[in-house]
Amino acid sequence: MDSYDKLKPYGICINGCIDGFSRHIIWLRLGRTSSDPKVIAGYYLDAVRLTGGCPKTVRSDMGTENGLVERIQKTFHQSFNTERCDRPSFLYGKSTHNQRIGSWWGMLRKHCVQFWMNLFQSLKDENFFQGTTLDKMLIQFCFSKIIEREMVEVVHEWNIHKISKTRNSVSPTGRPALMYEVPSFYGAQSYLVPVPAFAIDELSSGCTFQEHPCDKDFHELCIILIEENQYVQNENPTDCVDLYKKLRNDLRNIFNITI
Repeated sequence: MDSYDKLKPYGICINGCIDGFSRHIIWLRLGRTSSDPKVIAGYYLDAVRLTGGCPKTVRSDMGTENGLVERIQKTFHQSFNTERCDRPSFLYGKSTHNQRIGSWWGMLRKHCVQFWMNLFQSLKDENFFQGTTLDKMLIQFCFSKIIEREMVEVVHEWNIHKISKTRNSVSPTGRPALMYEVPSFYGAQSYLVPVPAFAIDELSSGCTFQEHPCDKDFHELCIILIEENQYVQNENPTDCVDLYKKLRNDLRNIFNITI
């Protein structure tokens, strides 16, 4: 479990989780923050609900944003893990030593993130992005959906592609999705700890599940401006940039921003 901060300067925060055995991507989420423990715990609980259980062990770096996940993970194990466990249910380690997800971030950058880094840098070079809260919320509003759609495609392609054997590697080979779903085919077993829905529901109240890519009131204001001015809202980079510039001009006029 780790966060990827290459787009964070522009308001786009990415968090992901990878299965250590199969290298299957369990979640890859985009949000307004990657430092709020309640948001990260929301990602974790969404995954627990989807899979019907929690992992035997979760590993993350020492960031405070992972503290709530640690507490929930330990609670699930104390309540529902009936088997003797030879390792802790939660491990902290240096982010640089998290080779599975660290390696995958490089792949994500190559196939998705680098394009957006370049595009946002060009907006900055043209003085259309100054790092203000307004600019970051506009980036979130205009670009989150298309970036998230691309991330979903990258995850899907990764999970079904075949990992080939490499020299001196002791890692299993095969398709991540298949290795994750039926580890017995590869001489392994599932270590999922079943968690009942009522327990997930009970702990969900302490988590945050983001409904909008940006602040709710700001989101509604942008929708009003789009409808009033009949702006095009398509999910391709060119139209997103055009919408961003138009909304930015409108909002700067509304808030009387001249610099």
